[in-house]
Amino acid sequence: MTPATTSQNFELDHVRMYVENLEVAAFGWVDRYDFAVAGTSRSADHRSVTLRQGPMTLVLTEPTSDHHAGAVYLQTHGEGVADIAFGTPDVAGAFEAAVRAGAQPVREPERHAAEPGEPVVTATVGGFGDVVHTLVQRDAPAPAPVSRGRREAGLLGMDHFAVCLDAGDLEPTVAFYERAFGFRQIFEEHIVVGAQAMNSTVVQSAPGTVTFTLIEPDRSADPGQIDDFVKEHHGPGVQHIAFTSEDAVRAVKVLSERGVEFLNTPETYYDLLGERLELATHTLDDLRATNVLADADHGGQLFQIFTASTHPRRTLFFEVIERQGAETFGSSNIKALYEAVELERTGQSELGVQR
Repeated sequence: MTPATTSQNFELDHVRMYVENLEVAAFGWVDRYDFAVAGTSRSADHRSVTLRQGPMTLVLTEPTSDHHAGAVYLQTHGEGVADIAFGTPDVAGAFEAAVRAGAQPVREPERHAAEPGEPVVTATVGGFGDVVHTLVQRDAPAPAPVSRGRREAGLLGMDHFAVCLDAGDLEPTVAFYERAFGFRQIFEEHIVVGAQAMNSTVVQSAPGTVTFTLIEPDRSADPGQIDDFVKEHHGPGVQHIAFTSEDAVRAVKVLSERGVEFLNTPETYYDLLGERLELATHTLDDLRATNVLADADHGGQLFQIFTASTHPRRTLFFEVIERQGAETFGSSNIKALYEAVELERTGQSELGVQR
C-alpha cells in the first residue's frame, strides 16, 4: 500500500442523503437524534436542509425535478446515503490522484461559496455503487459545531459506514480505496452464521476519521442479508451509519423514549457474556435491559446496538456504538449483530424489537 499523500489526509466533511419528503426527514433527525437545522437552500431542481450536531454535518436533499441526480437515485435505491464527502487541504491534488488511481470523475474542481462568506473548492468522484465522494477544500475555517438543541442522547460523531458489496467485489474495492484515497486496512473478518457467511474488511482514512466496513457475501454459502441488501437496494450501498456515543446504555434509553426501535438480543447472549468479558463500564443488568452488546479488542472494550430498519426496502438502519478504548471491532459482536439482523430479516419471533 502506498502511503497517503497530503492531499489524501481525508477528514469526514459531510454526508448527503436523498429523501422523498424533506420536512418529514428533517423532523425525524431533529426530534429523535438531536440534530439542529443549520441552514436551508433551494434551486430549480432540488431543496436541501443542512443539519448539524457537534462535528457532524448531514445534508438532506429532496429533488424537485426528474432531471436531478437525486430523482434517479430515489427511483433506483429509495432513500439513502448518496454522498460521503471528504475534507482535504488540496482538492485539485486529491481529485487528480483519485482519478489517476481509477476513480470515475463526476465533477471537476471548482470554486464557489457553500455559505455566505465561506469560499470552498469542491470536486466529485465515484466511490462504490452509486455513492460518490465530494472532495471539499475550505479556505475559511470549517463551520463551527452546532451546540444548540438537545444533546441527551450523547451522540458524538459518525464512527463508521457499513457498505454492502456484490460477492467478489470486496478485494478490488479495498484496493481501490487504498490507491485512490490512501486508506489503510485496520480489520478483517470471515463470519459464519448457520449456512450463511460473509467477508468483511475495514478500511480507514489516514487521519482515522473516515471508516468503511466493507462487506461481501461468501459465494460458497447460502444467500443471506448481504445478498438481500444488494438485491433490494439494486446494487452496492450504505447499509448503516454507526454513531459514536458517550454512553450507549443511556443513548438507547433516550432514543427509545423518542420512538426509535432497537433490535433485541437473545437472553443466552447475556448468560455467556459474564463468562467471557469483565465489563469495564455498565452492568450486565443494564446491558440486558437495553439489549446493548459488549465486546473487546486489543485496545479496550466497545458497546453497540443496531436500530430496527424503518426503510420500506429494509436497506438502511443505524447503529449506536460506545468505545472504551477499542479501536476496531470485536469478533464476538460481529457475529451477534449479524444474527440479530438475520432474525429480524426472517421474522423469527425470538428477536422482536425493543420499543
